[in-house]
Amino acid sequence: MDESGLVSLKEATSAQVLEEPEATKCQDICHQFGFIRRVKGDGNCFYRAFCFRLVETLVHNESAMKRIKDKLLRSHEELLKAGFDENEFKDLLSTFLRVLDQLEADDREETLLGFFNDQATSDSMVKYLRLLTSAHLQNHADFFQHFVEAPSLKAYCTQEVEAMAMECDHVEILALSETLDISVCIISMDGSNSHPVYHTIPEGSQPSLYLLYKTSHYDILYKCREH
Repeated sequence: MDESGLVSLKEATSAQVLEEPEATKCQDICHQFGFIRRVKGDGNCFYRAFCFRLVETLVHNESAMKRIKDKLLRSHEELLKAGFDENEFKDLLSTFLRVLDQLEADDREETLLGFFNDQATSDSMVKYLRLLTSAHLQNHADFFQHFVEAPSLKAYCTQEVEAMAMECDHVEILALSETLDISVCIISMDGSNSHPVYHTIPEGSQPSLYLLYKTSHYDILYKCREH
């Protein structure tokens, strides 16, 4: 993808595009997923990929758009409960909602890509998801504190979750998935397995988003029946 871009146009999946020397892994991916969309590897790739694909699925789904808007409006209370000052997040939330409103009025892919390739707008949405993830972790500390290696969950959230350009771990993916009630499937190309490894989060759910994970990086995958 263009080095200056944050999210690319869709490309048809192929061994060359996937940059994967193992034929079986490529065949598995190409059989199930017709297209891939690249996301810039800047430490924010999971959140940006998740956010883009989520918003993309909302554009032609009025009820899903309303559900996510309602969740975002209610998330204001989650952030306050976790101890965030409203001044830390109100502009980020406003940007997120403005993007959704404008995409309801203009649902073209170029408009969507325009928002996500504008650094300030795109980063605002990523930052809000980071704060929302942190809030969910802290508001459910009894459960999540057992899964982080840090002096405290609060310290972990401040250093690893809220800060931009910090790569994300399984615990953050689970927290974001839970707080937005969105199921995501991570398809990992790493490791010595001859086939990709599929992680659906939360376990047993039906994924609506598919992300390719390879060498600490996330890109967006589209199942063959998706457009």
